[in-house]
Amino acid sequence: MTRSRTYMLTGISVILYLFFTWVFGDRALLTNLWNSDAWHSSAVFTWILAAIIVGAGYLQAQRLPEAGVDIQRDPAPSHTLGQVRDPRIWELLMGNVYLSIFWLPLRFFVGRQWFSSGWGKTQNEAWTDTGFALRGYWERVVQVPEEGSAPIYYNWYRDFIQYMLDNEWYSWFGALVAWGEVLVGLGLIFGGLVGIAAFFGTLMNVSFMLAGTASSNPVLFGLGVFLVLAWKVAGYWGLDRYLMPLLGTPWGRLESGPEPTDPPQRQAAKAPPARRNSKTRRK
Repeated sequence: MTRSRTYMLTGISVILYLFFTWVFGDRALLTNLWNSDAWHSSAVFTWILAAIIVGAGYLQAQRLPEAGVDIQRDPAPSHTLGQVRDPRIWELLMGNVYLSIFWLPLRFFVGRQWFSSGWGKTQNEAWTDTGFALRGYWERVVQVPEEGSAPIYYNWYRDFIQYMLDNEWYSWFGALVAWGEVLVGLGLIFGGLVGIAAFFGTLMNVSFMLAGTASSNPVLFGLGVFLVLAWKVAGYWGLDRYLMPLLGTPWGRLESGPEPTDPPQRQAAKAPPARRNSKTRRK
C-alpha cells in the first residue's frame, strides 16, 4: 500500500458515500443544509462525514513510509488440510487495516440512517412512553384482507406479532426499538463494536421485512451484512481501534507499525549461512 493508492482509495470512498446519500438518502447533499426541526437529517452532516473520510485517508497516507508497505499475502502459507482460501481482494477488504477506509462510507451512511430514524422516535411519546405508535403498526400488519395478500407472509410471524399485541408488549418494546436504532447508529458512526451494531441493525431490518415493510430495509440490510463480515477492520478508524485489542482481537501487533513483509520461514531461508570454523582440530 502506497500513499498514492491510499489517496485513490480515499477518493473512491468519498464518492461511494456521496453516491449512497444521493441515491438512497433522499438526495440530501445541497438542499436543506440545516434543519432545526430535524437537525440529524441536515445536509451539513453529510459533508462533515465526507470530510472525515478525507481526513482519515490523508492521515493514513502521511503515516506510510515513502516506499509504502507490502500487503501481499504469502503465496505458499501453511494451512489446514481441506481449507479453501478466499480471493486475495476479499481477504484484504475483510482483514487488512490499510483498506479499512473503504468501510467508512458504509458505516457513515447506514449509521446515520439508523440514528436519524431512532432519534425521531425517541422524541415521540407514542414510541418511548405509551408505545401506541408501535401498537398501531402491529395492528396494521396483522390484518388479513378479504382480497389480496396480507402484509405478513408467514403465519408463524403473524401469530408472534399478535401474541405481543395481546400481551401489550408494545408498552416497553416501542422504547426498545427507538433507543436500539439510536445505539446502532452511534455504534456505526463512531466505530464502536461495529460488527455487533451492524448485526442488530440487520436483525431489525429482517424483523421489519418479515412484517411486510420494505422502505429502506433491503438496502440497509445488504450494506449491514458486509459490515458484519468486515467486523475485524470496519471500525479501525473509530473506537474499535482501542476497544478490539481490549477484547482480545489480534490488533495489538499492528499498533506499533507495519509487520515485516516476509514470514519467518522465508526470513530464515534468506539468512546467510553460518560461517564454518577455519581452525582444524589437532590430532
